[in-house]
Amino acid sequence: MKELIEFIAKSIVNSPDDVVVTEETDEQGIILKLQVADDDKGRVIGKQGRIAAAMRTLIRVKAAKAGTRASLEII
Repeated sequence: MKELIEFIAKSIVNSPDDVVVTEETDEQGIILKLQVADDDKGRVIGKQGRIAAAMRTLIRVKAAKAGTRASLEII
């Protein structure tokens, strides 16, 4: 899941070297934290949050197949 989010984010942003994805596990499941440059946050979130919502949907589907829960936070 981490690789998927990293690939999508690096494809969208202007400075792909600043993309950092960290993965944490807690009692609720997996939490993916996406960190990008300040100038690229708008690109990752998208108009009305559509790109962020699409990435969250992909993560939820992949987590459901693995039998766990996952969420995405954009820092």
